[in-house]
Amino acid sequence: MLRAHLVPDVRRAEAAAMARLPDGALMQRAAAGLAAAVLDLLDGGYGRRVLLLVGPGDNGGDALWAGARLAARGAAVEALLLADRVHDAGLTALRAAGGRATRDLDTLHPAPDVLVDGIVGIGGRPGLRPDAVAALERFVAVPVVAVDVPSGVDVERGTLDGPHVRADLTVTFGTHKVAHLVDPACLASGAVHLVDLGLDDSDLGPPAVEALQPDDVRALLPRPDDVAHKYTRGVVGVRAGSGTYPGAALLAVSGANSGLVGMVRYVGPEAIADTVRSVHPEVVGDGRVQAWVVGPGGGDDAGTMLAEARADDVPVVVDADALRHVDGTVPGCVLTPHAGELAAMVGVERDEVEDSPLEHARAAATRFGCVVLLKGHHTLVADPDGRVRVTTTGVPWLATAGAGDVLAGLVGALLAAGLEPYDAASVGSWLHGAAATQAAAGGPLTASRVAVQIPRLVRDVLDAPRSRSLG
Repeated sequence: MLRAHLVPDVRRAEAAAMARLPDGALMQRAAAGLAAAVLDLLDGGYGRRVLLLVGPGDNGGDALWAGARLAARGAAVEALLLADRVHDAGLTALRAAGGRATRDLDTLHPAPDVLVDGIVGIGGRPGLRPDAVAALERFVAVPVVAVDVPSGVDVERGTLDGPHVRADLTVTFGTHKVAHLVDPACLASGAVHLVDLGLDDSDLGPPAVEALQPDDVRALLPRPDDVAHKYTRGVVGVRAGSGTYPGAALLAVSGANSGLVGMVRYVGPEAIADTVRSVHPEVVGDGRVQAWVVGPGGGDDAGTMLAEARADDVPVVVDADALRHVDGTVPGCVLTPHAGELAAMVGVERDEVEDSPLEHARAAATRFGCVVLLKGHHTLVADPDGRVRVTTTGVPWLATAGAGDVLAGLVGALLAAGLEPYDAASVGSWLHGAAATQAAAGGPLTASRVAVQIPRLVRDVLDAPRSRSLG
């Protein structure tokens, strides 16, 4: 499991580690990891030009010490000092290694090969001072490596408020931070490389946000035992579709009928049912289920669909049109809105949700008393108990009509197979994104292809030693 922690937890763990280690050892580990990452990015150090943007405190110190190591490897290293006081020992080390430091932007070499962002660290406030902005604008075309986090982002909330660094690579230390995983700040991080500082998990405490990895998904995936039959594997029902959106029903059924349950039932207009059965002849009609999927393409009938599904007292995935009929707390449900749908549910503007999705997903889970899956670039799954998982699989091509219908069906199947709502939502989102990555293979994508790819992706997850790419 990939875990991200809040700043106070990181500070506490770092303090505990420093008490166990020789003075300065933690910073040297960070600087060594940072320098190695820069060397890897540049494919070596000799003859390369490195510009350090150095602010106050330990974050600037990491950059200066890394600069000293890069200078020792033959790089021409300059440091632009953006604070009255910087890390003295790091500055001394940089100069001793042949590096140069200045406070004058105009004296710098005009064409560095890389910028190292050591302006502010995890304790910095959102936004940047004008001198830092000016430096970034001067070298706008140069690749940027951020030290720990991109300067100027809100580390705790994962939001953006004011000017900030947009990194190509972020080298972080000890543990991931919320801003690395959560929209929109994660878009400023680029690729994220974690340097192990030897922090103790018990000092870090519970994570603020988690991200499933293939091993976690493998452990959670339902699979039939030797005496399984179709009913013990779970039955999922789908109530979806209308004359206006008949395809939504077919796509939701396709997501549900991915082989993870023993049976899929479809309840809806007869003309749509005929179409569903023509594509999925194994799908049957109304009857007992262990979970329902309600809402995709439901139109004016979505409210009735939701009421009928909830009357069965089984878990319900509430998607699309059915979300408009959620009133009060709905325990046992998984709500699957995108930002616009969640904004309408809680009475705010869409951009408010998009600017701070973590805050709104958590608040919605508390308000509605159920798991909320907030779809986005990095989908969030929030539980009323405060836990949050973020999905890091997927590709931009997944932003296509019908993809959410497939996801709703897939999550419903996992619920019917016995997963708890929080696990069903987060595993379903991970599989959906990874299947899309495989199906796209770097090119365009349709929702139908995602559904077809799900069984193949599940096979690869379960047979990981022979799988080269899981998305």
